[in-house]
Amino acid sequence: MPLQVREILGEIRNEAVIAKGSSVKIRKRLERLYGRGNWKKMKGIAEVRLSDSSVRRAEIHWFEAHGIGKKNIKVKYYMEAL
Repeated sequence: MPLQVREILGEIRNEAVIAKGSSVKIRKRLERLYGRGNWKKMKGIAEVRLSDSSVRRAEIHWFEAHGIGKKNIKVKYYMEAL
């Protein structure tokens, strides 16, 4: 079973928009689960604590909308051990 992100430590750096509006492929699902909003798929670099309590630097991807916040945070790849 893959390790899950328990928490993000510190701030997310190098935030960038990957897709927004109708380009977000799971927009309908996000609206059904969390409500209507201006959904964007984002990426950034952060230190994360994983489900096995280890801390790693990783590129993370998530979805966010104004007033709703960050949802579905996933690690895309690990950069290095801390």
